[in-house]
Amino acid sequence: MKVIEGNVTAAKGFKAGGIHCGVKSPEGGKKDLAMILSQVECTAAATYTRNKTKADPLYVSMAHLEKGKAWGIICNSGNANACAPNGKEHAIRMCQAAAAATGHKGEDFAVASTGVIGQELNIQAILSGIPSLVESLSVQGGDDAASAIMTTDLKEKSIAVEMELGGKTVRLGGIAKGSGMIHPNMGTMLCFLTTDAAISHELLQKALREAVRVTFNRVSVDGDTSTNDMCCILANGLGENQPILSENEDYRRFMEGLAFVCRTLARAIAADGEGASRLVTCIAQNARDEEEGETVAKAVIASSLVKAAMFGADANWGRVLCAAGYSGADCHPENISVAFSSAAGRIPVCEKGKGLVFDEDLAKKILLEKEVTIEVDLNEGKTDVEAWGCDLSYEYVRINGDYRS
Repeated sequence: MKVIEGNVTAAKGFKAGGIHCGVKSPEGGKKDLAMILSQVECTAAATYTRNKTKADPLYVSMAHLEKGKAWGIICNSGNANACAPNGKEHAIRMCQAAAAATGHKGEDFAVASTGVIGQELNIQAILSGIPSLVESLSVQGGDDAASAIMTTDLKEKSIAVEMELGGKTVRLGGIAKGSGMIHPNMGTMLCFLTTDAAISHELLQKALREAVRVTFNRVSVDGDTSTNDMCCILANGLGENQPILSENEDYRRFMEGLAFVCRTLARAIAADGEGASRLVTCIAQNARDEEEGETVAKAVIASSLVKAAMFGADANWGRVLCAAGYSGADCHPENISVAFSSAAGRIPVCEKGKGLVFDEDLAKKILLEKEVTIEVDLNEGKTDVEAWGCDLSYEYVRINGDYRS
């Protein structure tokens, strides 16, 4: 497997595009409508938010993807179409308009929205913009699509890889958006993946669920699980590999590539958290099993007090030990050791539940780096688990204090 240029159009047979249609304010002309389209019908799979308050586009996508097939994805930003008047009708009309402009049926499309909750979607702007969007579709359009799904994101998030499956070179790529209202409780914020690998629907769905579990489900920016989270993958089979119909070596290689792509996008989402100044990784080391390690790592990364300490470059290891203790894992604080590390070095601050004397200046230097790791050694077993988040800054409050304005 190797990383290549591109994203959702790296795989054979996919085009994408993104335009400004008018859902977002015309000032600045930020893109707000995206489409991904395959030249042949795809096997499709998806995961959705566990939030009981779900946006109508998710219910429409669930119905459309129930058969495990799709031709494309239509998505707007600037309005979540969640808890909004005529939400289901508007989501269906988006699919129907995308279908009419591409020669397909409405149920051939998954649909997604992201933005402000509770306001009626400007469906006329979207319907008017879809013909231009379809005209813009190209194999170079992945970056435009990545831009068009952004809300408070500061950076586009994309990745593509290629791998050998049964002697054939296949590709897998993705784009994602996510900066706030992110907590490890589903699959992702919005993530769209494409591949030209041939794989059964059952195994594609299983691979996606597993990849999401160990990547997007281990990200936390602010502890809030969105109403609109969705991760969708389309596989069109144009890579001409022998179809993956069992959990064989090709399936394991595909799973490795999918997990790598999702992990890269998950880390990018954490690093681009609203108001964030640094990416924070927590590694729960030597856990009894994966469940214990995941529980501890997610608790530490989701702790507001830990996040605030990271913003202040404060080596307040007591907050880390506290989060591990209330995580629900059956760990033993008297066994836990904590260290902070980054490109500037590594410093142990706690051993077997007791504080160590350490150089505060060195600790601050380590914690001022753009990427910081919190090492939590549970001393219970041999399993290591990572989770990703960011610091909690004044800017996060500013962004979310006037998000609707």
